[in-house]
Amino acid sequence: MNNKGSWNPYFAGALSGVVAIGSVWFVGKYFGASTSFVKSAGMIEQIFSPERVARMPYFIKEVPAIDWQWMFVLGIVLGAFVASILSGTFKVQTIPDMWAGRFGSATRPRAIGAFIGGVIAMFGVRLANGCPSGHGLAGASQLAVSGYLALIFFFIGGMISANLLYKGGKRR
Repeated sequence: MNNKGSWNPYFAGALSGVVAIGSVWFVGKYFGASTSFVKSAGMIEQIFSPERVARMPYFIKEVPAIDWQWMFVLGIVLGAFVASILSGTFKVQTIPDMWAGRFGSATRPRAIGAFIGGVIAMFGVRLANGCPSGHGLAGASQLAVSGYLALIFFFIGGMISANLLYKGGKRR
């Protein structure tokens, strides 16, 4: 960890690479998380209408159940929690400081923006048959041009969005 309490990005990147290699080596699976959210929706829907879920072509191929990918997402959440505790940066807050400094501390606009952004992102993820970070990480680890393109455009989109949202805002 560096002096600001955050992880060294080179160390974290190398550690992510080791985990990606281990995932393929031991389990034969590449990183990916977006399908777990769709499967979770299917598991919830099974509670109310199992016959409908059983007829959906998508869920015939991707059975809505807790699997390795679902556990991967749980591991991301738990790992982030542990890392924040170890780095001393953990805190509970409804509005990030940067957002509050730029847009105010009202929770409703933040929640609406987060929900709309999540819907748009999930639509794009399903349209592309997976998330850009998963395509980028798995594709780049296979030296696939499409993986590198996914990563490049993922970061370009993030930089454009950050510039549009936070231009003129204070850095924290």
